[in-house]
Amino acid sequence: MHREIPDDRHLARQWNELVQQMECPEVFYTHEWALAMSRAYRDSITPLLMLAYEQDSLIGVAALAMDALQRDASFIAGRTADYCDFVSSQERRAEVVELIFSELQNLKISQLVLANLPADSVTCRALTLAAHTCEYSLFSRQAFRCAQVVLSSSEQKNSTKQSVQRKQMLRRHLKTMSQMAPVELRHLRSRDEIAAALPRFEQAHIARFLSTGRVSTLATPERRAFLSELANLLSGPGWITLTTLNVGDEPVAWNYGFQFAGSWFWYMPTFDSGFQRYYPGLCLLAKIVEEACERPEINRVDLGLGAEGYKERFATGARQTSDITATASTARHLKGMVRYHAATAIKSSPPLEHCIRRLLGRPSAGEA
Repeated sequence: MHREIPDDRHLARQWNELVQQMECPEVFYTHEWALAMSRAYRDSITPLLMLAYEQDSLIGVAALAMDALQRDASFIAGRTADYCDFVSSQERRAEVVELIFSELQNLKISQLVLANLPADSVTCRALTLAAHTCEYSLFSRQAFRCAQVVLSSSEQKNSTKQSVQRKQMLRRHLKTMSQMAPVELRHLRSRDEIAAALPRFEQAHIARFLSTGRVSTLATPERRAFLSELANLLSGPGWITLTTLNVGDEPVAWNYGFQFAGSWFWYMPTFDSGFQRYYPGLCLLAKIVEEACERPEINRVDLGLGAEGYKERFATGARQTSDITATASTARHLKGMVRYHAATAIKSSPPLEHCIRRLLGRPSAGEA
């Protein structure tokens, strides 16, 4: 048990070897991701790292974080990762999950929140028995449906590439931009290249959100520090790729993404609002999908969290995630269930939502 994420190369190697044994390895499960979180969010989270060993061999990892009162726990990567899970081989997951819950019970953790757990993970099945054994009540609900471009066969790659190339709107916009200057895709992978490009990317992301009346997550110093730490740590093993769509020497669209275990991740994209009429973000995604189709080691482009309509233009598959809460108190468990179902019922009935908002003195969406 650790109250920090150790910066230990031996641990990192063993941890990441376990990630590769997962049923679907993800960069979010790596030692580097947890270490970046602990460094960037050191003022707002308290790590709780559980490592399960058999003799000297690491067999399981639970990278968690505690709340301020140290009563509740959650995945340490929960606020930044598209997928979260416990790390172990498939065969030992049930054993590892039972060990984790036993330790949580010893620590008197009253609630464990597992956000963005893949619904196809072996962990989902293991949770039921472990929670029951340690007297925790489980509540599970669907979270996000993550669109994917599946490229697991040469036939899928050829079909997808032809489909992308037939999109006339994209061809038209790419042609228009190419009349200004040559259009090309650039991949930044080294620490220095990414560090030099991050400020421009962050400014574009913040400006893009402001133009639509929203606040970018990059408006917070912690999130910017996290991207910088993550780039430093992932550039070594070559798992990060900051891709830009350039018109001449000027980047007009970016994707802060990852290439890991056969997946090319569309993690944090943005574009220059001055080029909005040319759909540069969509053009960038099309170019990434095209290139992925030509790369034998890439078997999917994962479009991540969020149900943006443009993703459906490319998606050929999807992965569902779940939010699961394990609660030691029956009363708290029932209260959470009632609150969730009541909120769901209210949202499904606009007249009822309008009435309740009026009673609470809050404007409805149409009145705001």
